[in-house]
Amino acid sequence: MSAGGIAAIIAASALLVIGFAIAYAVIRLGRAIDEVGSAVRDIAKETAPLLNEVTTTVELVNGPLQSINKVTKTMEEFSSKVSESASGFLDKNQMAMKAAGAVLTAAQLRKKKKGKKSKKAKNSKYVDDEEF
Repeated sequence: MSAGGIAAIIAASALLVIGFAIAYAVIRLGRAIDEVGSAVRDIAKETAPLLNEVTTTVELVNGPLQSINKVTKTMEEFSSKVSESASGFLDKNQMAMKAAGAVLTAAQLRKKKKGKKSKKAKNSKYVDDEEF
């Protein structure tokens, strides 16, 4: 056998090994694609019931939210009616307006008086501590 024949045998053997490697890679790739396909099918099967549960949960939450919305609208209407009646009453009755002003002024004076007492109490506390 000549050198050309030996080189041809080596080249044929190398091509055979490369062919087997490519075939093995293609078979492995096919199996991986099959696994991915089955995983996607499983996810699709599990997603539909999950979406149904989410829809049910949202519907259950929306019910109480709608009733809370009704309550807040009712309270808003009630507070606006009370405000309108109070302002109408105070506008028509000047004595009630003067009494409300007096009560407000007394409350503010009382608040100021409490603030001064608490400051005096704090200052006297520190003075007592310094003597010891």
